[in-house]
Amino acid sequence: MLIPVIYADDSYDMVEDRMLNELISTNKIKAFKRSSGWVRIGEDPIRKIVYRGPERRGSH
Repeated sequence: MLIPVIYADDSYDMVEDRMLNELISTNKIKAFKRSSGWVRIGEDPIRKIVYRGPERRGSH
């Protein structure tokens, strides 16, 4: 699936969805478009925060 993106230099492109995480983590893009509209990196939430620590919910 192709995703519209805006690069750091303000150029537009369409990239494969599998490339999106790398482009975000390397600060190569400043926005991408999802079905609900444009997401600005560093300003809008990108995804839910997932807790990666030890399980704290005990069975009582």
